[in-house]
Amino acid sequence: MQAIWETLGEAVRTTAGFFWKSGWAFVLGYTISAAIQAFAPQKKLIRYMGAPSLGSVSISTAFGSISSSCSFAALAAARSLFGKGAHFIAAVAFMFASTNLVIELGILIFIFLGWQFLVAELIGGLLLITISSLLIKLTYPQHWIDAARAKVEEQAPDDDEDFDWRRRISSLSGWARVGQGFFGEWAMVWREILVGFTLAGLIAVFVPDSFWKTIFLAGENTVGPASFWIVLGNAMVAPFVAAATFIGSMGNIPLATILASSGVLFAGIMGFIYSDLMVPPLVKVNAKYYGWPVALYVAVIMYVSIVCTALALHYGFHFFDLTPETTRKAANITTFAFDYTFWLNAAAVLLIGALLWLKAKGGHADHHQHGQNGWSLQDGLTLVAIATLLVGGVSWAMHQLG
Repeated sequence: MQAIWETLGEAVRTTAGFFWKSGWAFVLGYTISAAIQAFAPQKKLIRYMGAPSLGSVSISTAFGSISSSCSFAALAAARSLFGKGAHFIAAVAFMFASTNLVIELGILIFIFLGWQFLVAELIGGLLLITISSLLIKLTYPQHWIDAARAKVEEQAPDDDEDFDWRRRISSLSGWARVGQGFFGEWAMVWREILVGFTLAGLIAVFVPDSFWKTIFLAGENTVGPASFWIVLGNAMVAPFVAAATFIGSMGNIPLATILASSGVLFAGIMGFIYSDLMVPPLVKVNAKYYGWPVALYVAVIMYVSIVCTALALHYGFHFFDLTPETTRKAANITTFAFDYTFWLNAAAVLLIGALLWLKAKGGHADHHQHGQNGWSLQDGLTLVAIATLLVGGVSWAMHQLG
């Protein structure tokens, strides 16, 4: 029994190490994101998102990549755009971009997995959007989409505004929006991050590598004629594993690191990272917005696009002999040391103080919606994560004291 408590304490220490290593990255990413959203005239962009064209999808992708948010807010924003006239293909492109091509996710991938995975994430994110757009264009269910549009048009609020960004960026009230946006983002994502990082810490300590090797067929022959089926299996299983974790894009990067260190193939790791919108609560939110036919249709489009993207990345990087190494261990990432991470986290604390001051100077507050009301499964998981961290933290402290 004592061994279990000691192991739980080690899991919490690992989780703390994940937070320590990436804390500054979250602060930097969300600060940049808040600044972009405060000073970029978004209403003007929506005017060019009404057609299923390359230009419309490109604008939607760029718009999504600067519209950092949690997974629930990404769905709510896509629904709002769709209700205001954006084409369904453009809305889906925005949805994918706002969860797979955002700044803070890229920084997190760089820290935990390395620059090769960051390059793969960016290339694959664009490929994912391209494939999904083509699939929707080929299979567009006109009567379902028409019914969905009629439903969301009544619910879409007219909360956008035109403004002169030069005037706003030179004013204190404009920068106050950055402070408000920063804390608004954290209000949305802290549960997702807390649950994801806690789960990753528990898995890193309690779940043996052999478990992941079995699920993803790691260690099997990937050279002979049967190799394609193993790679395909990795790509196809990854979205289901991601869905089972019930965590979004920010929280699943530490877990992706564990998969990488367990020998999971490149296709499986990338498929896992891209599957943040496949978790059941998010599919349910889409069903609330558009109805179950469209929600399940989007889920199928996501799944097929993710598998195709993972395969393309796997073989594309292999062809150019650029396949990233997948041996980085969680223990090496969660080391506490007086190094650059300390100074970056110290700078992040100062930045948070400045943003808090700016927020206090603001005359209004931006209210972000999660796309869900009342008690949710995520709230329950958050309470479990907090309890786990508290109990594990006490256990670790007692073990250290003797």
